[in-house]
Amino acid sequence: MDLVFDSTLLSRLQFALTTMFHIIWPLLSIGLSIFLVVLEVLWMRSKDPLYYRHYRFWSKLFVLNFAVGVVSGIPLEFQFGANWERFSVATGGFFGSILGFEATMAFMLEAAFLYLMLFGWKRLPPKAHLFSTCMVALGASLSAFWIMVANSWMQTPAGGHFAGGKFVTTSYWQAIFNPDLPWGFSHMWVACLETTLFVVGGVSAWYLLRGRHREFFLKSFKLAVLAAVFIAPFQVWLGDGSGRAVAEYQPTKLGAIESHWVTNPPGEGAPWHALAWPQPELQRNAWSIDIPYGLSLLITRSFTGQVKGLKDFPRQDQPPVIIPYFAFRVMLGAGFGMLFLMLWTLWLWRKGRLALDEIGNQKWLLRAWLLAIPAAYAAVETGWIIREMGRQPWVIFGHLRTADASSLLATGQVASTLVMYLLIYGALLGVFLFFAWRLIKKGPDLEAVPPYYQEAAS
Repeated sequence: MDLVFDSTLLSRLQFALTTMFHIIWPLLSIGLSIFLVVLEVLWMRSKDPLYYRHYRFWSKLFVLNFAVGVVSGIPLEFQFGANWERFSVATGGFFGSILGFEATMAFMLEAAFLYLMLFGWKRLPPKAHLFSTCMVALGASLSAFWIMVANSWMQTPAGGHFAGGKFVTTSYWQAIFNPDLPWGFSHMWVACLETTLFVVGGVSAWYLLRGRHREFFLKSFKLAVLAAVFIAPFQVWLGDGSGRAVAEYQPTKLGAIESHWVTNPPGEGAPWHALAWPQPELQRNAWSIDIPYGLSLLITRSFTGQVKGLKDFPRQDQPPVIIPYFAFRVMLGAGFGMLFLMLWTLWLWRKGRLALDEIGNQKWLLRAWLLAIPAAYAAVETGWIIREMGRQPWVIFGHLRTADASSLLATGQVASTLVMYLLIYGALLGVFLFFAWRLIKKGPDLEAVPPYYQEAAS
């Protein structure tokens, strides 16, 4: 009962809900905007109207995502002031500037050129329209950059110091390009691309399974597979680099992710607990299936490299263990699952099984691509859970505890707004699914006439 009436916990739940709901939409906004650039370039180079029709079909899904993303993101800004007043007072000088950059530099760029991208087909010359699509893609990625700057700074604060309870920025360069940013932003941005590829491939697989518009969707399916050849292994490499960075800058987070309690003595390797049942109250695992030397090899590239265990840190500075530990394994399974799906598809492609008259027979493959859609989202959501819960009990790692950052609100106030957000986001999700289903059920317009290159099209 005490937990239920803890307004800080309710504020955390509320922020977690709004963040985890909002994060769904920029994934596709960022990835699809780049996919649209690729489609438009392919159309301009080949003059093949199929690419234009693909552009028009996928741009509708992009707009739907963009709209829900904008609406669902607004409450996050308000919550900094309403639920996290003490955090805002302490960090507003820097944090507010970064969020301001995101709104004025990235969102406004994206929103302004979105109009030209959608309604400028017959008003702009081809290259000007392509420029608009590129600016929308740039704005979407810039938005992700500034958001990740803010979040990375909370993971590894740099570029200033705290004085009188407030952060004083001495170097914006160091604060922006803090140690976590290179891995944090690149891992997140590539996750947007990877999720989009498996959504495009999965939606295309749905049509191919039903034998609808096979020639049309075989094109987008193959484009997704080709891009995944580069993106899926690259994301695994980025994940490995992120893990090593976490070990260097946030060893308690690594300890929670791996349920690693005891620092391995010199000359002995730290095992990787592939599967375990953590017991945080006893500071141990009830049982574990270990890979000897595994964690030392992963983190230090040495069989006996030292990896700090959670027991080296005071209990009040340790993050929760159970949720980050299992969330990491969900993310890992989904990430490698997508990698193997890409390899399986590539192997069948090489054997000629992705030909137009063969693809309909690859039912298990196409079903796997359908399953890859929720798997990709699960990987991102669990990755974000690890990132945020692993930072606890700090809101600004090493400087400001979460319990000292929340507003002093009545629990009833926070509980009522939490219920309100649940209802609103549930309704938003319902609206999105309704219109997305209508869009997919209707399918592409195969008679759409491109505004340029009609001669080549005919």
